[in-house]
Amino acid sequence: MSLSNGRTYLAIPGPSVMPDRVLQAMHSAAPNIYEGDLVETTRTIVTDLKAVARTKGQVAMYIGNGHAAWEASLANTLQAGDKILALVTGHFGEGWAAMATALGVTVDTLEFDSRSDIDLAQVTAALSDDKTHSYKAVIAVHVDTSTSALNDISGLRQALDAAGHPALLMVDCIASLAVDRFEMDAWGVDVMVAASQKGLMTPPGMSFVFFSDKAAEVRKSLPLVSNYWDWTKRSEPDVFYQYWCGTAPTHHIFGLRTALDMIVHEEGIEAAWARQATLAKAVWAAFEAWSTTGGVQLNIADPSKRSNAVTMLRTKAPHGTQLRQWVEQNAGVTLGIGVGMAALDDPEWHGFFRVGHMGHVNAHMVLGTLATIEAGMKAVGIPHNPGGVAAAVNVISQV
Repeated sequence: MSLSNGRTYLAIPGPSVMPDRVLQAMHSAAPNIYEGDLVETTRTIVTDLKAVARTKGQVAMYIGNGHAAWEASLANTLQAGDKILALVTGHFGEGWAAMATALGVTVDTLEFDSRSDIDLAQVTAALSDDKTHSYKAVIAVHVDTSTSALNDISGLRQALDAAGHPALLMVDCIASLAVDRFEMDAWGVDVMVAASQKGLMTPPGMSFVFFSDKAAEVRKSLPLVSNYWDWTKRSEPDVFYQYWCGTAPTHHIFGLRTALDMIVHEEGIEAAWARQATLAKAVWAAFEAWSTTGGVQLNIADPSKRSNAVTMLRTKAPHGTQLRQWVEQNAGVTLGIGVGMAALDDPEWHGFFRVGHMGHVNAHMVLGTLATIEAGMKAVGIPHNPGGVAAAVNVISQV
């Protein structure tokens, strides 16, 4: 017998749970793509995206996933032969750096332990050693979903300023935007990339590159940027189609407009951050209570360095895979796989799993997921202390 019949729940770190209202907004006939409501709706989306990013800068929108935003950000700021410093705290930091290498950029990498965030002292030393200011940019991921580490972006700006280094500060907020606090202008970020399918609660298929005046000046200095990736017209179009370099992603626009209504105009970004933080603390409390040697352990020990979007867990292989399979097959809950923590052909790969808690989540979603995980741990024989769900309830009951 399976108890999975009924509405399934996606507890992975993106695509995240999409609100019914977003899906309903997308269930519409195709609109006029040349004039009318779609044009004005897109302008309002630009305004509200900037509000979520906390910036007065510009934003260019692309039809593509987060990898598209990576390439767009690099194409508008760098050229073959330029040099950058990549700060890597997981699989996705490695991916952005690898994309830069593929475009002919020389990449120096500071790679940090998979259980820690960026070491700002090492960054400061590397920047201070770059006497000729050869680095054109410093790239970092705010939240690497592979490890669930939360990096100190304000601290990175302080490190750049302390070293008197002119490099652009470029940040990946694909996992964190609208979930973990992010202040683009206040933290001195020059370029930020994001996507639609996580905190913005919209299906995969749209991505965004936010950029400062300083980054815009760098773009103007480049001899060549392909027409498709160029953010110039996308951010300040003369005619509507230039937002997209062609046909607009009409139904994604409908969905994103509704999602931004919910985030910006109904809940408010500050309240959304607070909700996400409380629910994350409930998840951490449960796993801290369950944690045993040989059982489950949080990948990031320091709560201040954990993301509110996703939690990476370690256990003894193959318990991670066994748990994921049990909760999906028997209870209708899908947990995230471990990404980049071990090679796919390494038996240790089966000792990791992730719990996504970003975007459209509330207390009963989180508590239901945690209770299901506890049932799964008991079913597959993962050692754990009692009291995880009670610990989560205690966090939520104090709201």
